[in-house]
Amino acid sequence: DNLMKYFAKKSSLGLLICILAIPNLLKAQQSDLGNWLIYIGSKKINQNWNWHHEIQHRNYNTFGDLEQLLLRTGLGYTFSNKNQNLLLGYGYILSENYNDLDQTTTVNEHRIFQQFISKQRINYLKLGHRFRLEQRFIESEFKMRFRYFLNARLPLKIGRENKFYLSGYNEVFLSLEEEFFDRNRLYGGVGYKLSEGINLELGYMNQFFGSSSRDQLNLIMFLNL
Repeated sequence: DNLMKYFAKKSSLGLLICILAIPNLLKAQQSDLGNWLIYIGSKKINQNWNWHHEIQHRNYNTFGDLEQLLLRTGLGYTFSNKNQNLLLGYGYILSENYNDLDQTTTVNEHRIFQQFISKQRINYLKLGHRFRLEQRFIESEFKMRFRYFLNARLPLKIGRENKFYLSGYNEVFLSLEEEFFDRNRLYGGVGYKLSEGINLELGYMNQFFGSSSRDQLNLIMFLNL
């Protein structure tokens, strides 16, 4: 059992390195379609406590034009029913924003957030609700934002195997400033369970800002050990 966990950790680390290397390997390819490469991990500290860690490499184009680099971590507590988790976290976001002259400006953001996750099951359908409050320190500005995330996962049975599944979510962002609505993200994709605790997903996401929208391909790796 320990040997299997060791190889799972090594293979997942190698896969993560390959995923993060893709933008540099294919930098010459350009497209109007954005792409997000995402790694989301959770490590159990003990029966109740967990360490959350996350890396997102977001591109304006299919590959190579950095929009954002997001690093997020946090300490979570899982309640006795195993279906609810409370977490306190920190995030660092490096953004490359285009101006009217088609030039990029680097923006640094430090973010503190509190979140509560509740999971439920309806037959084979798995649902998750995430409520997140963010305190955002963007250069010299301070902003607060609330996010509600609803995701669903439905297994696809292929023969006797049950490793493929459908995945979808919607997340609404509400600013606690004068402009209440910030954005909305709608996602749909297909996932594959590599092994116990390791999943890969490929999906398509639309991000709506109110007066404009943008589409992104998402390649996501989940690691829960």
